[in-house]
Amino acid sequence: MNQQARSELTILLLLRHGETALTPERRFSGVGGADPGLSEVGRSQAARAAGSTLLVAAGVEAVVCSPLRRCRQTAAVVARRLGLEVVVEEGLREADFGDWDGLTSAEVQERFPEDLRAWRASARVAPTGSAESFAEVARRVDAFKDVLLSRYRGQRVLAVTHVGVVKALVQLALRAPAEAVHAMELSPAAFSCVAYAGSTPSLRLYNDTAHLR
Repeated sequence: MNQQARSELTILLLLRHGETALTPERRFSGVGGADPGLSEVGRSQAARAAGSTLLVAAGVEAVVCSPLRRCRQTAAVVARRLGLEVVVEEGLREADFGDWDGLTSAEVQERFPEDLRAWRASARVAPTGSAESFAEVARRVDAFKDVLLSRYRGQRVLAVTHVGVVKALVQLALRAPAEAVHAMELSPAAFSCVAYAGSTPSLRLYNDTAHLR
């Protein structure tokens, strides 16, 4: 990589928020739901993420996060450790799961079986009600990613966000079909990382939870 390309390298270190009361039950928890805060376990996970050697070594220069409470709480713990301010960004919000918000997959299967089957088969199908398809989430995230790359060009940025946003960024970086998100597992308080040489992405890390063990 030449000197100019190196100077334009922008690092997005991605941190999924810690657990909420809904996480262990694997309930849909989107932008239109109850907006739960971190559970006791989630607060512990946020503290462990803040103290991780990976985060210390990353040289983070800015912290951005989703407006939802679980992300703002996670970001506050991490930013305090780094001595940085948190910038809340609407573009990092979770998907809208419509009528499925707060339900488990089993409950959705019982109430909306045809809709769930169609959603799992195509990224262009949205959950029941006023909701976003995975394809729509990917387009939104892709557009906001360009905003971040322009604003923080050449910097190392920590983005505290959600499953849907992290998966979309990884899917886009790999140029995989949107349906690939169904094959990705992402744990609470897990780190992932995408680097951008200009606008060209490379996936450097996915679902790292070493700090939680």
